[in-house]
Amino acid sequence: MSESVTLKGPDGDHDFKVLEGTVGPEAVDIRKLYGDTGMFTYDPGFTSTASCQSAITYIDGEKGVLLHRGYPIDQLAEKSTFMEVSYLLLHGELPTQSELDAFTYTISRHTMLHEQLMIFFRGFRRDAHPMAIMCGVVGALSAFYHDSTDITDPDQRMIASHRLIAKMPTIAAMAYKYSVGQPFMYPDNQLSYTGNFLRMTFGVPAEPYEVNPVIENAMRRIFILHADHEQNASTSTVRLAGSSGANPFACIAAGIACLWGPAHGGANEAALNMLREIGKPENIPHYIDRAKDKDDPFRLMGFGHRVYKNYDPRAKVMQETAEEVLKELNISDPVLDTARELEQIALKDEYFIEKKLYPNVDFYSGVILNAIGFPTEMFTALFALARTVGWVAQWNEMISDPEQKIGRPRQLYVGATQRDYAPVGQRG
Repeated sequence: MSESVTLKGPDGDHDFKVLEGTVGPEAVDIRKLYGDTGMFTYDPGFTSTASCQSAITYIDGEKGVLLHRGYPIDQLAEKSTFMEVSYLLLHGELPTQSELDAFTYTISRHTMLHEQLMIFFRGFRRDAHPMAIMCGVVGALSAFYHDSTDITDPDQRMIASHRLIAKMPTIAAMAYKYSVGQPFMYPDNQLSYTGNFLRMTFGVPAEPYEVNPVIENAMRRIFILHADHEQNASTSTVRLAGSSGANPFACIAAGIACLWGPAHGGANEAALNMLREIGKPENIPHYIDRAKDKDDPFRLMGFGHRVYKNYDPRAKVMQETAEEVLKELNISDPVLDTARELEQIALKDEYFIEKKLYPNVDFYSGVILNAIGFPTEMFTALFALARTVGWVAQWNEMISDPEQKIGRPRQLYVGATQRDYAPVGQRG
């Protein structure tokens, strides 16, 4: 490890300390850069800037590694429950049985929504996008739960975290029910987190709903695979909103709004639409040729990632899950056949290998959710549901950091220099 790096400026040399994490690249501490040199760094998208210290999630994009508190994502997706992963992200360690029982009980006692929020839902048009509804309803929670908005109180922060994790499935299910004109289903706290969500989404009051264990397991994996992903756009949005002292419900609503963007949470919907456009395996070569053509607007969605330059470790779990779900539901889906063939061709094609365009988590998740029965407009809402636990874990970590300051990025100004105002008749 280098102890410092030297910046040679017009007024001489300036040394800046090098910080070392437990794993991953070192970071140059430039907090005193402006004060020492009068200069800023320029990094659009913050792709080379560490905005915080975090002990929650680690990604090695070159090796295709994703760890939550040190645990590989594939092990968690295979062996743990979503409640275990939620506890892990919030508290730093996997729970003992008694800790897990207490945590699960606490979450289950926060699943209900305030009854007046039912009226709030009815203020939206029936064709409103579920993400629009979720932004509004989650932001409105602060008007109903005043006893958990004091961010200086660790107990209130944890209560707010529990409420958000517990209520998000209820909110997402109600957004779906409202769009199809069916009555809301109240939570059944005897079911698992994912089982309860499936019942609230697809069950109806007039008849019993039996949770399919294969579908329940698929949703458990999907929720775990989407629980947290380091300092992505929506997580950074939650942290930035939280740095101002905003209440937790407002911060998570801000994260939902950011996730709604097609370049972030809408990627699985785009991947599914692409597979539908291709139609069948024999059409793949034509579309691959189009993807290679710089003048053709067609792009292969579900391949490549801002961070991963190797196979997304979540994608293999998604592929296996897709096979299990379609087999259980006895669905012969040409979309899955196309996805399988496209993946194999792309993994052997020099163009994709050279550009490190490997399948990501979005490539198969849309196929799974479509097979289960979710409309495409619900895909991003499900992403938000799962990511909520990561958001609240990151928000809690940020609030607890004594070095945290309100976010205030700098800019490279390229506008007009100072000039004098001229009356409208003298402008020309």
